Amino acid sequence: MARAVTPQRKLLNTVLAWAVALLLFFPILWTFLTSFKPEPIAVASPPQFLFFDWTVKNYVDVQNQRNYFDYFWNSVIISLGSTILGLAVAVPAAWSMAFVPGSKTRDLLMWMLSTKMMPAVGVLVPIYLIFKTLGLLDSRIGLTLILTLINLPIIVWMLYTYFKEIPGEILEAARMDGASLMSEILYVLTPMAVPGIASTFLLNVIMAWNEAFWTINLTVTDAAPLTKFISGFSSPQGLFYAKLSAASTMAIAPILIMGWFSQRQLVRGLTFGAVK
Repeated sequence: MARAVTPQRKLLNTVLAWAVALLLFFPILWTFLTSFKPEPIAVASPPQFLFFDWTVKNYVDVQNQRNYFDYFWNSVIISLGSTILGLAVAVPAAWSMAFVPGSKTRDLLMWMLSTKMMPAVGVLVPIYLIFKTLGLLDSRIGLTLILTLINLPIIVWMLYTYFKEIPGEILEAARMDGASLMSEILYVLTPMAVPGIASTFLLNVIMAWNEAFWTINLTVTDAAPLTKFISGFSSPQGLFYAKLSAASTMAIAPILIMGWFSQRQLVRGLTFGAVK
């Protein structure tokens, strides 16, 4: 029998939760505040938290130096494209591993996950040469393909976990009613796994949006997303902290807003199947 939570314990848990939340949120808040500071105040020591001359000049300078919306649309197209392509490959793969497992299915899943542990720089040169040969450098198609491949193991693992929670008897009943393989996946499995697929979709968009290593090394201007946009505000002369903070705020704002409005669906998907 579970013990009742005392008011003191509940208060302690609340205080700890807020402390952790504020600790995680503070870097974002500090970046946001710094983006409104004049450059000398941004690097002042000791730092000024709230009492300074607020200015939007950094945002104007950032927009004048680089067109934000070109980078923004590249991020949107590449993030959504890699996510949709990844799901198109991962849904049938996860279905096969969850409902028609073989003797090596678990080994295959572990091997796929192990590829995420390899340092990306270890394969940068061969991938760069392949992309150069195929004409995919600084292209949306090339960046979409590479982000699909690097995130595919996570997508398959998440979908596999969600699909395992769905009773196989339901799919067997659909087969007995004459459903084809495609109909089984599209009209039976997918609607039942909507929370899991939605959370996988959202997480993959976030991972693709935040990817910096490949976007910086494989793009120049035409396909450069917002991570490349941020990196452009460092130079041999030094870092312009206020402008860099403004660029960072402009880059993370869309994904933060998306995460805020989709948090209920995201949490629902992450806890899908947790309670029987």
